[in-house]
Amino acid sequence: MAPQSGKKVVADLQKRSKKGLHFAKKVMKKEKMQHPKLRHALNHYLYYWSDFTHAGLFSVACDAVGGSSDKAVPTQASIAMMAAAFDIHDDVIDQSIAKQKTPTVYGKYGVEMALLLGNAFLIKGFKLFVDTTKGLSEKNKEIAMDKIQSLLFQVGNAHALEVGMKENKKFTPKNYLKITELKAASVEADMYLGALFGGGKDKEIQVLAKIGRILGILATLRDDLIDVFDIEELNTRLTVSDLPLPLIFAMENRDVKEKANRIIAKPRLSDQDVAELVDATLESKPVIELKEKMKKLINDGVNLVEKLPSSITRNKIQLLLSFMLEDL
Repeated sequence: MAPQSGKKVVADLQKRSKKGLHFAKKVMKKEKMQHPKLRHALNHYLYYWSDFTHAGLFSVACDAVGGSSDKAVPTQASIAMMAAAFDIHDDVIDQSIAKQKTPTVYGKYGVEMALLLGNAFLIKGFKLFVDTTKGLSEKNKEIAMDKIQSLLFQVGNAHALEVGMKENKKFTPKNYLKITELKAASVEADMYLGALFGGGKDKEIQVLAKIGRILGILATLRDDLIDVFDIEELNTRLTVSDLPLPLIFAMENRDVKEKANRIIAKPRLSDQDVAELVDATLESKPVIELKEKMKKLINDGVNLVEKLPSSITRNKIQLLLSFMLEDL
């Protein structure tokens, strides 16, 4: 796949998410937050908030079944708001003080404001979601409520298991993949609900839900692999002793472990240090197997995509799937 394909994928999702994010920001700006620090924290998050994945994939699934994502903007916004709540809370769990050199709410305003702001996004997002289900049939309304609850609980369980894994130092590829599959429930929710609100048939909804789970797994694996490449992210994670899991798996090899420990003991990593860690990680058996798993998932996803009626939609989703291994 040509290198520019990734840019096309990102540009399409950004375009699709624009109206939903704008609507979500309007909703949150209207909320009266009496404590000035919490209001500042909200403004800070809204200024940098550009997550296009969840709202964008909701739009893809909605359009895939012949629906109009423009008619489901409030629902799209509610999905984005609940995803933001998880994002803010995850930064607290991971003790992430910055992303792409931008301070997180946790990093800039502390744990209390981060938790409270995450709660605000979750409450407002869920309330908005419930309001938008009123346009569905009674059957689909019940399905939507059950799905959003069950799938988001899977995401919560994933993070709890991840915390336990880190506390117990049981970093096994098997545990890691189980957690990754549970985390992917958030993307399954995006595409399931997009198809449901788009008026899709049951078979179409189920196919898009499965594709969503696959995309969610692939996106998490990709992000974790990229964290090994990102010098700023690596330096940040090292300050809280939170190594990217692919690197931890690579360190199961004694030689890799010695080299990695020598490098990560430094106060700050250089480009050369990162290059050495990347090579050691990508050449390790567990990570090679991880990439093979990604290739299989992409093939599974492509086979599912063939069941969708629209050729335009098929091409877009196939591009999304292929992007997950770009530059890795």
